[in-house]
Amino acid sequence: MFGLEPKVSGFTRRWQAEIGEHAISLAWSPDGSLLAAAAVGGPITVLDAVKGDVRQTFPGHGFGTCALSWGPRLASVGQDGTVKLWDVSDPKPVQEMKGGAAWVERVAWSPNGQWLASAAGRKLKLWKPDGTLVREYPVQPSTVSDIQWRPGFEELASTAYGQVCVWTPDRDEPGHTFSWKGSSLVVAWSPDGKYIATGDQDSTVHFWMVKTGVDLMMSGYQTKVRELSWDHTSTLLATGGSNFCCVWDCSGKGPEGTEPAMLKAHEMLLSAVAFQHRGSILATAGLDGLVVLWRPAKNRKPIAQVDVGSGVSQLAWSPDDRHIAVGTETGHVEVRTLI
Repeated sequence: MFGLEPKVSGFTRRWQAEIGEHAISLAWSPDGSLLAAAAVGGPITVLDAVKGDVRQTFPGHGFGTCALSWGPRLASVGQDGTVKLWDVSDPKPVQEMKGGAAWVERVAWSPNGQWLASAAGRKLKLWKPDGTLVREYPVQPSTVSDIQWRPGFEELASTAYGQVCVWTPDRDEPGHTFSWKGSSLVVAWSPDGKYIATGDQDSTVHFWMVKTGVDLMMSGYQTKVRELSWDHTSTLLATGGSNFCCVWDCSGKGPEGTEPAMLKAHEMLLSAVAFQHRGSILATAGLDGLVVLWRPAKNRKPIAQVDVGSGVSQLAWSPDDRHIAVGTETGHVEVRTLI
């Protein structure tokens, strides 16, 4: 299957732009024509994906923007306690909703665009595309650290200290609760729905088998794990938490008792890992400013790498997988095209 993919020898810079501050979130429009970049201080810049021209600038959130998600509209959340919906034609928000706590840290459109989930403190809310509140789930035992929709389905995974929960739009109570004595920072659902993976505060990675609730724990990371990405076949999970990328093979009986492939190119800790949506290429980025492309299903050698000049904070593949957006700690944003 991988042999049928176009040969890639590298990636070239298409354009670069400056947003003035640390890039805390990047989001492509569903059609790939626009890229939104949020600065940590609040402003959100919408850039033309072809030339990098500024198409719109939104004020974002007072005290700082935390995250973006682009579905039927661009959604943002931040440290003013709100969820905002934007239209590129208007610099003012189309809708503004209360997230339920002083900070709203996570936002995510469902795959079909019918639902928008937000997480603020211990509160998890579900909205319609027009901003109407559909459901406020029971208050969680601790701060919700991350949320992610199951690819292709209306099931939402959330993480908080001591548990991972799976929610649906039609029920107040979770369909699954996976408990453990620890704190997860990020969650990643395998595309086939078999596994939910978490990156954890105690420098581990957990895998839950959704059907059985069986929990696998992988340890040995240098630091807390904030970087996770599944390949589109649900075979490989790329993880950070070190200056090299550990890739776990989850085929067959799963990763238990196996050794991960270790992809080594970075001198400093990884800050982002991202598989293509439908291809086999993995991008890794680090605090050393390197962005590296790999095909871990084939070998452990880099395809190409580039130094973007400062620590990378964000990576985001375009919807068609031909381009990758890079955001840095110094406010540099660029788009690179595969060649």
